Amino acid sequence: MSIWYTEKHTPHAGITLEIRRTLFSGKSEFQQLDIVETEEYGRMMLLDGLVMCTERDEFVYHDMIVHPALFVHPDPKQVLVIGGGDGGTIREVVRHPEVELATLCEIDGLVVEKSVEYLPSLACAIDGSHPKVKLHIDDGLAYIRENRDSFDVILVDSTDPIGPAVGLFEKDFYQLVHGALKEDGIMVAQSESPFYHAEIQKNMYQALREVFPIVEMYQAFIPTYPSGLWSFAFASKKYHPVRDFDRERAANRAFRTRYYNEDLHLGAFMLPTFAKENIEQQ
Repeated sequence: MSIWYTEKHTPHAGITLEIRRTLFSGKSEFQQLDIVETEEYGRMMLLDGLVMCTERDEFVYHDMIVHPALFVHPDPKQVLVIGGGDGGTIREVVRHPEVELATLCEIDGLVVEKSVEYLPSLACAIDGSHPKVKLHIDDGLAYIRENRDSFDVILVDSTDPIGPAVGLFEKDFYQLVHGALKEDGIMVAQSESPFYHAEIQKNMYQALREVFPIVEMYQAFIPTYPSGLWSFAFASKKYHPVRDFDRERAANRAFRTRYYNEDLHLGAFMLPTFAKENIEQQ
């Protein structure tokens, strides 16, 4: 008999995948963590029953949360990742030679521990072996409150705005991020699906614009995320993601990317009308 996992994205729509076996199931003080092996997408991490990443399509998300900001900022030496305990975001950050220190602040140590054990292709830079990586098991809000004017780029690799991630979608948090960034710093945060989370997006982008002078949305296709169309918020003190994009540096990158490239960087900021209208400044 086949075993199928179903995640509901709305009361009437979702995604279903056949499960080969369960590798880990446990509960931390923050959330339920499951790592399973699927027939179609390889190993998959679930938090509180929601898909966080799969081996087959994780490269899309991790390419796109990292590379646009790091190819816009002219000298991204100090980079902070809030969340992202699976390690995929840090893995991409340290591929940039300009980065001197990549700090991961993840609230749930169990996510890091089990990612290193069961998802080594993602967690290869957070297993304690990479000289540029510093790991903090801590609340991201508390950490940035104590580290003002410290980072060139902050990447908010959060879950959906439920449970421990609720505070990462609010204006007070964005003000803390603004204070933790240097005078020309950039923040990128995942910002949900334009199809299914329009109200979350509208509120999120309004809050960001009350804090940052430059705020733009960009998008990527991620098959296992709600609707397949996912978005990211680019919020900057100084640099515009298109006008200040270093296309030559991106084209001459010394590492291979599977989704991101210099042409796609520009195209990702060209939004469909319905998504653009939803987040227009009021």
